[in-house]
Amino acid sequence: MANSKYEYVKSFEIEDEVMYPNLIVVRIYGHNFERFSEINEFEKPNDERALNLMNCCATSVLEKYPDITLAYGFSDEYSFIFKKETKFYQRRASKILSLIVSFFVSLCVSKWKDFFPEKDMRSTPLFKSRVISCPSIDVLQAYLAWRQRECHSKNQYNTCFWMLIKSGKSEKEAQDILKDTQKQEKNEMLFQQFGINYKKLPSIYRQGSCVLKTEVDETVKTHNDGALVKRLLKKVIIFHSENIASRSFWSDYSCLCKELGSFEQNMNNMKREYLKLFEFENKLLPFTWIVIRIDGSHFHRFSEVQEFEKPNDEQALKLMNSCAVAVLEEFNDIVFAYGVSDEYSFVLKRNSQLYQRRASEIVSSIVGYFTSTYVMKWTKFFPKKELKYLPSFDGRAVCYPSYDIIRDYLAWRQVDCHINNQYNTCFWMLVKSGKSTREAQSFLKGTQTLEKNQLLSQSFGIEYIMLPAIFRNGSSVFWDKVTTVTENGVVVKSHKKVVVEHSNIIEDHFWEAHPLILEETSPRS
Repeated sequence: MANSKYEYVKSFEIEDEVMYPNLIVVRIYGHNFERFSEINEFEKPNDERALNLMNCCATSVLEKYPDITLAYGFSDEYSFIFKKETKFYQRRASKILSLIVSFFVSLCVSKWKDFFPEKDMRSTPLFKSRVISCPSIDVLQAYLAWRQRECHSKNQYNTCFWMLIKSGKSEKEAQDILKDTQKQEKNEMLFQQFGINYKKLPSIYRQGSCVLKTEVDETVKTHNDGALVKRLLKKVIIFHSENIASRSFWSDYSCLCKELGSFEQNMNNMKREYLKLFEFENKLLPFTWIVIRIDGSHFHRFSEVQEFEKPNDEQALKLMNSCAVAVLEEFNDIVFAYGVSDEYSFVLKRNSQLYQRRASEIVSSIVGYFTSTYVMKWTKFFPKKELKYLPSFDGRAVCYPSYDIIRDYLAWRQVDCHINNQYNTCFWMLVKSGKSTREAQSFLKGTQTLEKNQLLSQSFGIEYIMLPAIFRNGSSVFWDKVTTVTENGVVVKSHKKVVVEHSNIIEDHFWEAHPLILEETSPRS
């Protein structure tokens, strides 16, 4: 990143490393998923196509990230377990959980039509994620047993509930009938009233789904004499097991024992309260501005595959801005956002209690929502371009304690925008003029602002100050009052809406014109 007098704001960033030898589990789960399933008319109590979509996404996650060994999922959740020795993004919890949830939702939106060809996705899916830090293989075993028990109990309850609804009961009546009922009572109700043998229901409903990498012998080539050459290759498989926390299940897959450890005995009942102790959670300091900064993951590769214009693709920037607008409209506590290139910073008001200020939930939900919106809006901004490479973003939360420091943070990002855009403009003009990338880098090494401006003006006829403000200043997104005026100058109505501007936010004049943005409570009405 570019050097400036505002660099000191980086000192407020706190690393959230999951220390070795703790095993890392990333659990993602739908937020307000009942509403999502209603809007998209999922079958009740289970929609097998929706579950298969979840499984397909989980499979792709394991294929993309070699350090993930095993995943277990049911309903709207999935848990991803990393191998013990992982150094994935140096074990930083916020980066890990945001990347996984981002790539997962990107897959979910892009693969929707494969499973629901007759339906458009009618609302944006929102997932949260968190890290569970397991200090031993026994804790991981207890965690898996807990999640599979949850799968069984929730599915049994939901099956009874929806059969009662379909028989004519109201939701309140169904809830009252099922209140305090035990496992055996629910089984008897299903069999006696509806002729359903619970144990005969598809295992994907009752047991959930396991996705893991196993080693298989595969033919990689054939010699001229006909002899086959085989090698052990990793292959991702999906299956359904009655007890994924049992010694016998674990022993069947040597790769699990090698990369995670062995179960010494079968798991007895473990209280949920015990397992919650291992949730890797960071509650953000009260009465500070929370900034969630998201960055594109491997976005250089993404922009190459998608053939973005260099040095700036205006449509790509407008897509990012449109996603930021959607994020502000979805999360009421976000009062300002600043974006440039493949990054965006979202500022939450000082007194925000969003998700009780739990960093993992705030980061994952904002990153996930931004990503799913990006994929859903792609065709609007690139109607003639297929999305060939799925985008993903990572994020982190940082707290800034004072008005001056949050101003300096935003100034730092805009200074970075200025310096990087000026460099990139010079670099790509040199490349387009025939220089190699190495020659362009060498030519620009050590050059200052004035020299770059002279290069652009004298060699390419470009006055840097005349380039579009969206390139030079980045984009500011915030709630503002908008008035509708008739031709006669009469104000018809005034209302709040999210606007996008390309202003200078380093100097005071922008903030003097919009004093309520960083006000203590940041009212919007």
